[in-house]
Amino acid sequence: MIKGKHIILGITGGIAAYKSAMLARLLIKAGAEVQIVMTPSAREFITPVTLSALTGKPVVSEFFTANTGEWHSHVDLGLWADAMIIAPATACTIGKMAHGVADNMLVTTYLSAKAPVFVAPAMDLDMMAHPSTQANLDLLRSYGNHIIEPASGELASHLVGKGRMEEPENILRVLESFFSRGSELSGKKALVTAGPTYEKIDPVRFIGNYSSGKMGYAIAEELASRGAEVTLVSGPVSVSCKHSGVRVVKVESAREMLAASESVFDSADIAVLTAAVADYAPASPATTKMKREGNAVPTIELVKNPDIAAALGERKRPDQLVVGFALETDNEESNALDKIKRKRLDAICLNSLRDSGAGFAVDTNKVTIFTASGAKIPGELKSKREVAADVVDFISKSLRK
Repeated sequence: MIKGKHIILGITGGIAAYKSAMLARLLIKAGAEVQIVMTPSAREFITPVTLSALTGKPVVSEFFTANTGEWHSHVDLGLWADAMIIAPATACTIGKMAHGVADNMLVTTYLSAKAPVFVAPAMDLDMMAHPSTQANLDLLRSYGNHIIEPASGELASHLVGKGRMEEPENILRVLESFFSRGSELSGKKALVTAGPTYEKIDPVRFIGNYSSGKMGYAIAEELASRGAEVTLVSGPVSVSCKHSGVRVVKVESAREMLAASESVFDSADIAVLTAAVADYAPASPATTKMKREGNAVPTIELVKNPDIAAALGERKRPDQLVVGFALETDNEESNALDKIKRKRLDAICLNSLRDSGAGFAVDTNKVTIFTASGAKIPGELKSKREVAADVVDFISKSLRK
């Protein structure tokens, strides 16, 4: 899966830079074309001559070549690459990447990269555990970067703990796994619903909820990154879809979301229903703004909105896989299991507002997947992009079965 791929290997100034030579050699041996971009401090640990000999390409370290004035275009590099891997990634470079401090060729290349980015941290255990480093890594995850967690062992300080850059062989496996997933859902069509619905009270007020849409958008992008043809039916959100393979259909109300979902559901192989649909809507929305002055407090009659998951579940074919989401505050497991049965779902992802860091308007989530066959797959608190990868892993395995 690596053969023929264009890989940027970014190297920063840490003792683990010696491992980068082995990583470059393994990538070349696997058939990749490798361009190395180094920070100036990385040259203190391993020479450009060594790396150039391995890759057959001049190493890029500065914005231009001093003796000729040749400009090195970080934009062209970003467009050329199929993937970028920074190994080792020091705390300094991680901080610069997280906050867009484009003061060297490596970070400017990172900021220009259109391809997936993998980050392999390497530093002393206390630096790795420091809240600022962890916050920066969380930021990188939220941007969609893939963090290859460091291993535990003896460090350059001779202390023992977490901070050793992952071994080159394992980094290669991560890249191979990523590229192999790029076609695993090829030919499959997927429907994803995301975000809240807004139910109009009058032209300026509505009934809604705090859903940001981040979870649904992450799942849509993950499905598309694995080859699926995705239609994302989205309520009003401020997030945007970053994957060109996702067709986004914007809606506002629950009835609009149902109509848009029904129009594509019958041709879909997969449906993931993450939207937080408002259960009720005003029976008679006002056509003009309701004024407070001189008027009594209005009584708003509510009617039930359509249950989108149940409506689609009634139409579900045996060869379709439908996964729902349930956000609960009490009796979480029993409510989730009840929804699987009532709505004819194949699985449901339960997240609870009791779990700190899960739920609406945050970048993290914690879900437990329950299946109609009785399986329970617990999860940990992760970024929503990592949770999306876990959910799509489950979908892919279920389709293979």
